[in-house]
Amino acid sequence: MICASIGDKDVEKCLVSLERVEMAEIRLDLTEYNNEEIRRVFSLRKKTIATCRPCKIREEERIEMLRKAIEAGATYVDIEYDAPPEYKNDLIDFAHKHQCDVIISSHNYEKTPELEELEDIVHNCYAQGADLAKVATHVNVNRDNSKILSLYKAPGRLVAIGMGDLGRISRIVAPFLGAEFTYASLTQEETTAPGQINYDRLNQFIIEIQQI
Repeated sequence: MICASIGDKDVEKCLVSLERVEMAEIRLDLTEYNNEEIRRVFSLRKKTIATCRPCKIREEERIEMLRKAIEAGATYVDIEYDAPPEYKNDLIDFAHKHQCDVIISSHNYEKTPELEELEDIVHNCYAQGADLAKVATHVNVNRDNSKILSLYKAPGRLVAIGMGDLGRISRIVAPFLGAEFTYASLTQEETTAPGQINYDRLNQFIIEIQQI
């Protein structure tokens, strides 16, 4: 499954985009949606991830936005691996009370650590309460992809992908190794992370591989 990452400030455009994808991550930190707009987006019968990265938004506002998304029907909520325990635990409890799965996500925008460290991160994600662990690291050399994709050898719900140009192959291969889904941008101009492939192109890559 492909998850399109959407950060459009225009809620009407977002709603139109949701009609053409099977799953979407809504980057609330990039939007300016009010509570009613959040309700409209997440109440659709569509698999969605509610994500609100640390930025200029105060922590209390982030929690409130994510709570509104969860109440409206978000399938998953994404919580940062390094988030303060009180922030993390509050959202985990709230999500599980509303039958919303928790993604605990770890991002390294500079490098890909050694495999042992990556395995520890995945283990800690589950220990912290994750239903699904996400690991995204920057790929500087091709062997970094091997380390990332090696994580799929262990049991558990996981999305492990590489960022940057060299990491694109991991986004294509991940679903065939056990990833619950992989991330894409809506278009090549609307990326929300380095190395994202646009939705239609990634979908075509996956179809072609399935036909081999």
